[in-house]
Amino acid sequence: MAENIIAVPVQNPPAVFTQEEIGWTPWIEPLSEGELTERHYAGLVEEARAKSAYFRLLVRDPEVLEARTKLDKDVFYNTRTGLPRVERELAATAASRFNGCIYCASVHSRLAAHHSRRKQDVQRLLDDGSEADLGERWNALVAASVALTATPPVFDNSHVERLSAAGLDELEIADVIHGAAFFNWANRLMLSLGEPTPAQ
Repeated sequence: MAENIIAVPVQNPPAVFTQEEIGWTPWIEPLSEGELTERHYAGLVEEARAKSAYFRLLVRDPEVLEARTKLDKDVFYNTRTGLPRVERELAATAASRFNGCIYCASVHSRLAAHHSRRKQDVQRLLDDGSEADLGERWNALVAASVALTATPPVFDNSHVERLSAAGLDELEIADVIHGAAFFNWANRLMLSLGEPTPAQ
């Protein structure tokens, strides 16, 4: 559907990883808010997501977006057991940093910094990548997230053992895997559909 391809010149796109809010511009025309039907809103799960060009693009397939969004919310917000929210966000940040997804890294690093109150450590991860020394628990979490994100993945039992030695239990280790694996996929989807832009 060539008519849906749009060319939007990006002025000074962000070139570095940041915790600041930035924008994102799709390369394919999203639906407008006026085009959204009840089926689309069901796929968005939350009405507020209609303001996002990214979600208005994905909602062209509302059933898939609904499943994606519910999985996303369970991975990051279902913290009754398992990993604390901050470390789920850290796993997503590590995956996004490794994949080169500047937009996703900005969102999840900001949340990791907010929940941990360790803004400088989170920025060190953005600046230096997975080699940053963040303390052994976070180092183990970042290493596992990057191993899951690599192509092909290099995650193995040594990463599980390191996470366990750093104090994570089985449910917490499962959450590291879920957070990193989900965002490895989410980054690649976003990277294939548009590009980061300066904050509006």
